[in-house]
Amino acid sequence: MTRKKALVATALAAAVASTLLGSVSAVADGDGGYGEQERPDHWGVIARNTIGSPVADLRNGPFGSFGVTDSSGRPPYGRGSLGIAVSDQSTSLTPASEKVDFGNEVDFFGDPVQGLQRLGFHVFQTGENVQRGGAENMPNIRFEIDPNLDALPNDNYSTMVWVPDAAPVTNRWSSFIDATTTGYWFLSGNETTCTQAAQCTFAQLKASLNDGGDGATIYTAAVGKGRDHMWIGAVDGLRINDNIYDFEANGVRVRNDDD
Repeated sequence: MTRKKALVATALAAAVASTLLGSVSAVADGDGGYGEQERPDHWGVIARNTIGSPVADLRNGPFGSFGVTDSSGRPPYGRGSLGIAVSDQSTSLTPASEKVDFGNEVDFFGDPVQGLQRLGFHVFQTGENVQRGGAENMPNIRFEIDPNLDALPNDNYSTMVWVPDAAPVTNRWSSFIDATTTGYWFLSGNETTCTQAAQCTFAQLKASLNDGGDGATIYTAAVGKGRDHMWIGAVDGLRINDNIYDFEANGVRVRNDDD
């Protein structure tokens, strides 16, 4: 083969490869794929916050339940979601239940707690979960934080926990559940009056951390479940401020309000 023919063949091969890659990308985009959106690789199970052998897995679906044929029968974003499964009487510890956090230990580190303005998610709740633990047997949003309170200078760790109200529907995907206006919040370390026994609104919890000094800062952000009742379901469309985290089987896609 002459040098000229070799160059032509190389160029043709490159063009074919480019066309094929473009086709694959176009197909993915049209079927809930990533396209050119950011795909952060900092999401996953937070090992130190996991107890027992729970599941927190990026998956396709769930689609249904059977007979659900409207839009609530598929994940609100793309084709996938974060599937969560925890058990109750499954460990030798006290309590015996499992716990899991699926989150991000990198991208929110150092952000101000007072900067949190918009939070929530969509949930796939089942009737069986309600039977196992009541209507408010639901997953949580958790932020590990440094409370940074002047009255407790040596206390550098707590977890902000959102406990949702009962899901508005079962056996299908819910609409967006707003964590800033529904359910209740508490601090795991009882640093303020917002404790698990004395539940606070989101605004009250933020106010309790605002003592006039340096503000509280975030360590991690996560969706989690436990330690309490068995729960098997899914979460999608986690909102943190202007970003919506779309859980897909092949990764986490960041969307915004314009998507």
